[in-house]
Amino acid sequence: MTPHIPSLKERIARRELTLGSWITLGHPAIAEIMAGAGFDWLAVDMEHSAIGIEQAQRLIQVIELSGAAPLVRVGDNDPIIIKRVMDAGAHGVIVPMVNSRADAERAVASAYYPPRGKRGVGLARAQGYGADFEGYRKRSTERTVVIVQIEHIDAVNNLEAILSTDGVDGFIVGPYDLSGSLGVPGQFDHPDVVTALARIREVSRSMKPVPGFHWVPSDAAGAVAKIKEGYLFVGYSLDILLLGDAARNGVAAISAGAGSPGKPAAK
Repeated sequence: MTPHIPSLKERIARRELTLGSWITLGHPAIAEIMAGAGFDWLAVDMEHSAIGIEQAQRLIQVIELSGAAPLVRVGDNDPIIIKRVMDAGAHGVIVPMVNSRADAERAVASAYYPPRGKRGVGLARAQGYGADFEGYRKRSTERTVVIVQIEHIDAVNNLEAILSTDGVDGFIVGPYDLSGSLGVPGQFDHPDVVTALARIREVSRSMKPVPGFHWVPSDAAGAVAKIKEGYLFVGYSLDILLLGDAARNGVAAISAGAGSPGKPAAK
């Protein structure tokens, strides 16, 4: 008998640590490389990238076949966008700017079929191109993941209501937009940002949805620090930063070891 492999939703429900990353480059090789690195989930970013629905579907296919859970960070809390990425085979969605219970309810309703939600029924990749709708309907009920982004001070102020919304599996803090909503974009040590993050940690301790944080820099130690703070759904950097920082660090190290360009290394 084939052993059961827990889905991402099951692991989240068990409050296990899961590590993911962001994909903003639309080439399937990027998804294959990232999935092969050992991430538990990968989020195809359709909010801050040029990735369209066709590219997203190809990335979802590669991520899934490579053994990671494919999620999509949609560009808006829009039922049409959410329906399309779910039909393309995403295991779930990360929804930006969820600032109220109504926003959270809208996100959940868009991801689930009736009677739980309001997602329209179509036949696409997720449904076996029409050959497996009933199987998919059952799997989607058991597997669909809805992660809300807490990235505005309004969301922090409404956090209890958002996280008590049925169907919200977890949240992920977006630090850049959160700091921006406080008028100090990128100033993560600013007292207002520190206070907002402290409130998020305090409130989420007593709530069911799993707490998450997107640690944007490629500095792995920072992601570890967030895990030690109690975050369990951790996004580590994104493809372009991981690639760019590795390249820049390598060039700097080689240049330092070889001496200045055009000059022989010191003996």
